[in-house]
Amino acid sequence: MSNAAARPTTRVLVITVSDRAAGGDREDRSGPLLVDLLRAEHYEVTGPRLVTDGVEPVSQRIAQGIEEGFGLIVTSGGTGVSPRDFTPEATRRFVTRELLGVAEHLRREGARHTPLAALSRGIVGVADPVDPDRVGTLLVNLPGSTKGVEQSMEALVPLLPHMLSQIVGWDH
Repeated sequence: MSNAAARPTTRVLVITVSDRAAGGDREDRSGPLLVDLLRAEHYEVTGPRLVTDGVEPVSQRIAQGIEEGFGLIVTSGGTGVSPRDFTPEATRRFVTRELLGVAEHLRREGARHTPLAALSRGIVGVADPVDPDRVGTLLVNLPGSTKGVEQSMEALVPLLPHMLSQIVGWDH
């Protein structure tokens, strides 16, 4: 599945969104799994960085990642319909071009395993830079479960090299 030779160098940030994990009440399992899966594809990964649920905490963490120059930020958690699940709303603040087809692809592939995948409100999009000397950041919201992360990554990994090379303006 890996195509490291054709991949532009991209620094990746993994963010786990979970009140319980951020508070130390539960072990974060999805974030470390996501880090492992991305590293297995030869990405340079930082994280997981834990953050509590809610629009403001998640927005702050994403803004920090964009400012630090990460080319890909992947969140795990906060995409469902629980009262504190606002990861898509926080992410949408930064998206200048939403990739609806990619988000739907992730849900469709997840639905092959469980009908609950349809409950994910995760979005995928590009945060275009304000500074013309910088490149954009691909933002991806994944579910908080380990199975959801695994299934989503199976669908996402083949698309990443092409999306990331387009964002930086490389010919495809």
